[in-house]
Amino acid sequence: MINYRKMTLDDIDQVLLIEREAFTAPWTREAFEHEMTTNLYSYYIVAETEAKEIVGYCGMWVVMDESHITNVAVAKRMRGHKIGEGLMREAIRVVLDQDVVLMTLEVRVTNDVAKNLYYKLGFQDGGIRKNYYTDTQEDALVMWVEFK
Repeated sequence: MINYRKMTLDDIDQVLLIEREAFTAPWTREAFEHEMTTNLYSYYIVAETEAKEIVGYCGMWVVMDESHITNVAVAKRMRGHKIGEGLMREAIRVVLDQDVVLMTLEVRVTNDVAKNLYYKLGFQDGGIRKNYYTDTQEDALVMWVEFK
């Protein structure tokens, strides 16, 4: 069973392992520490097993009535078990409690697995950010969902 909860500073070591496994340009410890201690708009969720192992995380910024997903990643060995979907559903639940009406994110145009999840959750295509990803210069698809 997977539990979804708010991330703490104590989770950063495990989150960094997933971050490095998932991304070619991973965030640093300092970036996560900044998000957790200084950025007043950030909110991070972790997916945790019964054995207290972090197997995924999702970060977002909540500014007034809008939310922006900053990153989502699941441990490679745990992919395909709907943990990413669970993280996104928890993120949506959190922002709905804060009267958010719009959520946005960027996703690599080639990441069909993620795009299909976002479509399933009601996201729509919003536009293209050219050369958005610095590691490959790949374009990002901007997606958004409006909550009524």
